[in-house]
Amino acid sequence: MSESPQTVPVCYRHPGRETYVRCTRCDRPICPDCMRDAAVGHQCPECVAEGLRTQRPARTAFGGGAAGRAGYVTKTLIGLNVLMMLLSIASAGGGGIAGGGLGGLMGGQTPLTLWGSVLPYAIYDGALHGVADGEYYRLVTAMFLHYGVLHLLLNMWALWVLGRSLETALGPLRFAALYLVAGLGGNVAAYWLSAENTTSAGASTAIFGLFAALFVIMRRLGRDTSAVIPILVINLIFTFTVPSISIAGHLGGMVTGGALALVLAYAPRTRRTLVQSVGIGAIVVLLLALVVARTVALLVG
Repeated sequence: MSESPQTVPVCYRHPGRETYVRCTRCDRPICPDCMRDAAVGHQCPECVAEGLRTQRPARTAFGGGAAGRAGYVTKTLIGLNVLMMLLSIASAGGGGIAGGGLGGLMGGQTPLTLWGSVLPYAIYDGALHGVADGEYYRLVTAMFLHYGVLHLLLNMWALWVLGRSLETALGPLRFAALYLVAGLGGNVAAYWLSAENTTSAGASTAIFGLFAALFVIMRRLGRDTSAVIPILVINLIFTFTVPSISIAGHLGGMVTGGALALVLAYAPRTRRTLVQSVGIGAIVVLLLALVVARTVALLVG
């Protein structure tokens, strides 16, 4: 009686390679080049890819994506602010770095800051200008414009420090919403409370929102906030003592950022994303209503 020879298994992806190792999920033979380490044994590339597709993505404590740890939104916001500073200097023919407060270190007005800063209502160049004249874009562009390099550097340092922590905790989308809505809130406050022919700009409206948000988030996580309070107090002292700083913009950004952080931090776990989205939307609608009310008051008055 003759026996048939035993065949040696070969890799299902590389038929010319003999192997005795099998995928722990599908049991197909795999060679060393196709082995992927698993919790138990090895898996083939197809089973690993299938596992990644069905795996639930990691989330932060507030429902955000884990991609926030890379700080992409923070870096993008800093890049936009730096780009706008360069464009501002270019619009002034290389000027705009000197002038203004703190012995000229805060910088001066440039054609770009005049175009994009928060200006309630004024006449210049023989025409009406300002938010009340329909230039609503100013409420957004102002948070990306600065009066001089020192103004920019101070705000970008704060954004780098605060942004990375908050983006890690909230995730990219929620952090971006926090920054933009806080900046908008500060600019709406400046629109309401500033003199009609004064301008204001800077990322500090959003930065103060981040300060308030960091306090709320750390409290929600049960962490010590004793280091945050002194920094916030120092910045408030600067706000009230340094000339030409928009008090309304800073306080408006802080209140808006704090309110939005409360929504993000204390939304119930069930339907958390829905509650957070509705809360953010409600704050934005309120800010838009305030813009309409201020515009009507300026035009009628």
